[in-house]
Amino acid sequence: MKHVLVPVDFSEDSVNALDMAVHYANQMGYNVRLLHVIKDAVFYQRNFALSNLVDVKNEKVVHNIKQIISQYKDKVKNEIDFRIRSGKVYNEIANQAKYGEAELIVIGTHGTSGFEELWLGSNAYKVVNNSPCPVISVRNSYRRHTINRIVLPIDDTPETRQKVPYAARIAKQFNALVYILQVTETKKDSVRERINEYANQVARFFENNDIDFENEYLYGNNLTDMTIDFALRKDADLIAIMTEQSESTKNIWLGPYAQQMVNHSSVPVLCIQPY
Repeated sequence: MKHVLVPVDFSEDSVNALDMAVHYANQMGYNVRLLHVIKDAVFYQRNFALSNLVDVKNEKVVHNIKQIISQYKDKVKNEIDFRIRSGKVYNEIANQAKYGEAELIVIGTHGTSGFEELWLGSNAYKVVNNSPCPVISVRNSYRRHTINRIVLPIDDTPETRQKVPYAARIAKQFNALVYILQVTETKKDSVRERINEYANQVARFFENNDIDFENEYLYGNNLTDMTIDFALRKDADLIAIMTEQSESTKNIWLGPYAQQMVNHSSVPVLCIQPY
């Protein structure tokens, strides 16, 4: 069965991410898998895919994880288990997600023991860029774990629509309202018409799948801040973006924009990889 992967470092922030992951997994019918990454651990070879699984003789780590599992096992509708890996945090998160067939990663953005370093600055983007599956980043101050309203920014790149099916799955499962947010840095008619065309395509997709939506438009110079402010005004529970799209300089979600969204949004951010 597919599962939600939750990296934990035993900080309050990573446990907060676990709360959200459990709620999501229960709603979507998935298992929950905890992952702890440690450095310089003794590990044994199982096969090429799981070669960095850490020896379970690391009793302290195993004990801490089992304590967490005992606290959450009655909250999880399906199964909850754990894995321990050794190496670079972002690499091992990606490896576990890939070889463990994770459907989603939910991670707290300000944990300790390496996670704070991981998620601040340019290193933050390494996780979502290396992940084989969507990633939800949750700020340490966020305590609400339901999903009632989703912000879906649409720009003028063809790839911007690739996040729609996954966001639609979440919206359908949670019966959430989706804000189709047309965003642009230019007043050029050709660009605005293209974005509007993409937004209308998304709207038709939602109509065909019985998903509630509203169409909104934003113009400005700092689209990251504008999108976050919009999400806060609408009391949104999730912002869905692409991790990267084309190499075009017009692409507002490429590189630093998406990184800023992950690092600065107090609303959880769903990062979806392009096809």
